[in-house]
Amino acid sequence: MRRWLLPEAIVDTLPLEARHTERLRRQLLDEFDRHGYELIAPPLLEYLESLLTGSGGDLDLRTFKLVDQLSGRTMGLRADITPQVARIDAHMLNRPGVVRLCYCGPVLHALPADFNSTREPLQIGVELYGHAGLEADAEVIRLLARGLASAGLQTPRIDLGHVGVFRALAQGAQLSAEAEAELFAAMQAKDLPLVRELVAAVAPRWADAFVLLPDCYGAMRELADLTARLPDAEGVVRALGELQQLAAALAGLEVSFDLADLRGDRYHSGVVFAAYVGGEAAALARGGRYDEVGRAFGRARPATGFSLDLRQLARAVPAPDLPGAILAPDGSADSELQQAISSLRARGERVVHELPGHAAEHWRQGGCDRRLVRRAGAWVAVALTEENQIG
Repeated sequence: MRRWLLPEAIVDTLPLEARHTERLRRQLLDEFDRHGYELIAPPLLEYLESLLTGSGGDLDLRTFKLVDQLSGRTMGLRADITPQVARIDAHMLNRPGVVRLCYCGPVLHALPADFNSTREPLQIGVELYGHAGLEADAEVIRLLARGLASAGLQTPRIDLGHVGVFRALAQGAQLSAEAEAELFAAMQAKDLPLVRELVAAVAPRWADAFVLLPDCYGAMRELADLTARLPDAEGVVRALGELQQLAAALAGLEVSFDLADLRGDRYHSGVVFAAYVGGEAAALARGGRYDEVGRAFGRARPATGFSLDLRQLARAVPAPDLPGAILAPDGSADSELQQAISSLRARGERVVHELPGHAAEHWRQGGCDRRLVRRAGAWVAVALTEENQIG
């Protein structure tokens, strides 16, 4: 086996893609900052019990584990940043009011999420703590739409769901914790035959509702008619009412609903949402409410937010045609040349110094498309062509 081969679903990011990804990272973080979201940077690894606290065990199978040689304790490489942000809000900041945080960093998955996914997503997202009302959910969804627009994407379609519907049905059906978890996984996979099998022994009122859930999606105007066939249990009615209110608060965005969209992490406790762009079947971003995560850290705090894989976003956004670098001759003693280089860099141009013994083609391969030459007593940038050979 070749020693330089990378592990499966682990890839290098080459210069053009890396530059594009970094540009998007800066755009999104700047957009988040303009809305008052403070940037934090949690560590890549933590003790395992801290890393998985509040996640409901969902992240356990996705987390790489290793032994800390200093303490002998088991550590994990994070598979999701949200639980870490909840820990920071609960214990490091410990502010009493509303807290808005954002982050960007790599996560590592023991297994890829699907066939085309990387095991090393670059996760970027926002979290809003301290407000239980739907105003907070509407804020983060609108911020997601603005962020995607700033990246150059069309207004996304937002699918709204609510885990309260499933949980109210599970409570009404008196499912055991094990049976509920198994059915939840089947719903996440939208495996209707398995759903039918798992509810075969459940009372018909609840079994029919579970079987109906995978078909409960569409335009918001269809929500009332479709869900009239669901039991009028208190939790179901409350959850559907919240979805209607949230959709009204998101006027101007393309909003639909999907009551079986439970494909987020199991720590979600209320409204969940996903953003889809163009004709892509996979969601570009996911989020929702996760009030229970803070409770696991000893401080019950309402929370909502979203995250996305920046690398996935970079593939969805066409890279702009950016100018290449300007090749500058070696002239450290030429003050006018150095001033011209400084002026170009101050305007955002990339300027690299020529090193001797390399042909024009080599510099073009390195990203140079212009070079500095002295004309009429001034240093100007001209196209780097075959005719414009470098001496």
